[in-house]
This record gives sequence, C-alpha cells and structure tokens, in this order.
Amino acid sequence: MIRLEGVSFRYRSAPEPALSEVTCHIRPGELVGLLGRSGSGRSTLASTLNGTIPHLVRGELRGRISIAGQDIQGLRPRDLADRVGFLFQDFEAQLFSTNVALEVAFGPENLGVPRAEIARRVDRCLRLARLEVLRHKAPAGLSGGQKQRLALASVLALEPRALVLDEPTSDLDPAGRRDLWEAIRRLREERALTLLIIDPETDEVGWADRLIVLDRGRVALSGTPAELWSEGDRLDALGVKGFTLARLATALGLAERWQDTDGAAAAIRAAGWRVAEGAADRLRRADDERASGGALLDVEDLTHRYPDGTEALAGVSCAIRRGEFVAILGQNGSGKTTLVKHFNGILTPTAGDIRLSGQSLRGQSLARLSRHVGLVFQNPDHQIFAERIRDEVAFGPRLQGLSENEVSRRVEEALEAVGLSDAGDLDPFILTKGSRQRVAVASTLATKPELIILDEPTTGLDHRELLGMMALIQRLNQAGHTILIVTHAMAVAATYVRRVILMQDGRIVREGPTREIFGNESGLFDLGLTPPPVVQVGNRLGVPALTLEELVGSLVQGTEGPRDKGTETRQ
Repeated sequence: MIRLEGVSFRYRSAPEPALSEVTCHIRPGELVGLLGRSGSGRSTLASTLNGTIPHLVRGELRGRISIAGQDIQGLRPRDLADRVGFLFQDFEAQLFSTNVALEVAFGPENLGVPRAEIARRVDRCLRLARLEVLRHKAPAGLSGGQKQRLALASVLALEPRALVLDEPTSDLDPAGRRDLWEAIRRLREERALTLLIIDPETDEVGWADRLIVLDRGRVALSGTPAELWSEGDRLDALGVKGFTLARLATALGLAERWQDTDGAAAAIRAAGWRVAEGAADRLRRADDERASGGALLDVEDLTHRYPDGTEALAGVSCAIRRGEFVAILGQNGSGKTTLVKHFNGILTPTAGDIRLSGQSLRGQSLARLSRHVGLVFQNPDHQIFAERIRDEVAFGPRLQGLSENEVSRRVEEALEAVGLSDAGDLDPFILTKGSRQRVAVASTLATKPELIILDEPTTGLDHRELLGMMALIQRLNQAGHTILIVTHAMAVAATYVRRVILMQDGRIVREGPTREIFGNESGLFDLGLTPPPVVQVGNRLGVPALTLEELVGSLVQGTEGPRDKGTETRQ
C-alpha cells in the first residue's frame, strides 16, 4: 500500500537532511508504529506521504514514493485526500469551521460526496470520536483532547485507504486513548485500513503489526513488538522508552513476554517473588515525611459559565499548600484547564472566590497576579511571540517595571535553570517543541512566581525530553516553588507528584496522596483513568508502588510472604 524507495529530504537552508535513503514498505491493512526521538525524521517521513512535502513545505526531495501502486510524485495534498488521511501533530491547525458537524462534513463536501452520504459519514465519525453531543458546538470552545478527536473524525470522514496519525493520543485522556484504539481496530476490521502511527511510547503501539524506529533520518531498527520486546537498551540509545513490562521483567531476571499486567503479576508470583515484609508501610511512611507548608491558594465554591451557557465548573473547592507538587487529573472536558486559568486571572469566576495567601483575587490586575502565579500553557506557541529567546524571557520582568540590570539578571537565571543559557539569541520557533516548552517555563520563572502551573507539560515530548522537563520541574519544586500540573500522563503523575486532585464534569470528585489515589484502580477507572502498568502490577501483588524502582525494591525471592491484596483493584 505504501512504498518508499531511497527517499531523502532536506529542508530549505537546512545543513543536514531530515531523511536519508529511507526504504520501507507497508502492506495493505498493516498497522505500523513509527518511533524515534524528536528530530529523528518521523513527521518529515509522514509528510511525504500526502504531498505536504514538497508542495507545502519546500525542500529537496529525492527517491520514489508510491501509494497503492501509483507514484505520487507531482500529486498535491488535495489530489491525495481520499487516499491518505493525515492527522497532524498540531491538530488545531486542521480546524476552522463554525461547528463540529460542519468540520467533519467539510472534506466529503469538497470531494463531491452526495448529501445523504455526507450526513451518514458525519454521524458515524462523530460516534467514533465520542462527539455526538457536541455536534453544534464551535471547535474553539472544545478542550484540547476534544479538538484532537474532532480533527481525527474530520480525516476519517474522507474514508481514505491509508491513514497517517502523528501522535494521535497526545492530548487524550486514558479513556479517550482506549476509545481511539478500539475505533481503529473496528476500522481495520471493516475496511482493511492501512495505518502508520507516530508515537513516542512503545507501550502505546505495542499492539501494532510492526514497529519502525528512525534515527537521524534513517531506519535504525525494525521488527514486530515481540522482536523488539527485549531490545530495551537499543531503544533507549535511540531515545525511545522500551516496553514498561519488559523493563520490569529484565529487572527481575525473567525472560518471558507478558501480554498484560495480570499476566505479569502471575508470572512474578510463579517465579517465587513476593512482597518484602513491611515494604508497603515503608513506602507510605516515606510519603508522610514529605511535609508541606500552610495554604497558599484557597478555592471556595468556584463556578464558571462560558458565554454559550456551558457550566465548566460547578462549585469547586480545594486548597494548594506551599511547597506542594500537585496534579489535576480527569477526562477531557472535565474542567481542569478552566480551573487553573482562574488562578492567574485569565478567567474570572461566575460565582465563588479564590484567595492567594489569604487575599481574594477579585479585582487584582493580571500584572500583579503574574508576580505570584505563573501559567505555562499546554501549547507553548500560544504564549511565545518574541523573535529572540532572551526577549521572550525578559517580557514578564519588564512588564513588572524592573530595572534593566534586574531584568538581565533574571533572564540569565531563568535560562540557566532550563538549560538554555547559550540559546538566548536564537529564534524560539526554530526549536523543537520540548525546547519551546523550556522557553515558556523560563519566561514564567523570570517573574519569580510562588505558584507555577503547567498545563500538560509533557505533551509532544519524546522520552528524553520528558525526563528532562520533569527533572526541571522537580528541581523547581525542591527549590521552593509550589507546582501544580494538569496532565493526562498517568506515569508522570505517579512518578513525580505528591498529591492528586480528580475532576469530573466540572467538579472535584476525589483528592488525596498519589499512592492512595492510584491504589484504587476501580475508582480511577470509573473516571476514565488508568494507572500506569507498574502501578497495576504492584496493586495486584499487594504493594502500593508508584515506580518500577519502588516495585522492584519491594520484592524479594522466597516461598512465604503476604497474600495478594490487590483483588479490589482488579478490572
């Protein structure tokens, strides 16, 4: 279905090629996962398949590309729309219509599809994307995950023979990811759809037929998930996180491949591993030793209605203590981003109040609030605007009226904190998304806020960029900043966060220590959330481990030990 022979591409004015002599073949109905670190050439390769390269993105393209046996050289994106569907990583750039249903109908209309068939496709694709009840809503009013599902529905409505998805789950909650993969499975069964899925995580595409790993524009590794299961070291060297359960098996000296967390727990018990006596209590005591200060932010009965009448928050009350590291979790559209936008004055309450250090935020200017609360947006491109990184970081301190000497000092401190000391004179828009995230964090740091809020700080980052971003955030917390993150990355919350706030339908439904919340799998599942694989295995073995290191450190080999206490968490 898709054939690339010796394909190379160099962006205009780029010193090195983005693709170098890539040859690969994808059979009809095959699902292939495309992996690699940022800059490895994944998105570039995908963009050659629908004519975006070289017709919309200029550069030198060599080699042969064919779709369903036809050479596509000279064909533009519009000529390929019903052959190759494409969901861009920047999915918001694909949305422009005035409501959800019209967005999905636009593509088929332009292909001349009969009206009755367009209506059928719109209904079907909205059901697949779980957007039926939002069909009359404007795309601009949707959450990030809902926009991503809408962009996918719009592509599916074209009924292409091949589908290219560039990080399709980056903004989806766990339930949304499950629904997406299930929809893709149904599409493959119904239409033998050929799929190429770009993803930074092996765990997400472990059910693919084949995985291809790119490095510096070349195919560095290729094979079935089973063949790459034990290639953790090679994957890590290529900037790709290996399979989580494979890493656990290796740490325990076990060789078999586990299909799921139930199988992993059973195999670990069968191999003679048990939970060490007192391990669970030691983990909980370590949590108790992480003391936090008094209340920094108090939210009391907060309600917010958007101009279209949507009640996004309905009586939210919570508190953030000084020095805490807290995560807000919940499904797309649960009100997470709406809530945090109240904390720095972007949104004002319809009812209720917010107090910072005991003082109400009502009537306070944005400039004053920025001295105390910094917000890093989900998409860094929504807040970056300067032509030089140094000017971007200096904007906030200058707005506060500081002297140029103090501004310069803060800029240097902030750039050093995020590892961009030598990049101050660069244009931020030539950087990778991970580096642009760091610029946005530096801009926030330069205002020296007490509370730093990060909305989906790891979206779009490869494994190494994710580790670097979270290490930076952890250092900021250890330096005294109070940290609040909104995230769908459950492994990030488990690894770094001390307390979790769970939201659903504009309300806080539960909050507590991360270990306690993640130990109740059934409660999370009811909210459309799923703890990471390591946590699930620990729950089944009877130890509340949040990371692989904690789980392995809690196990000893022997025949006697505590009985499995994980029955309440089983699904």
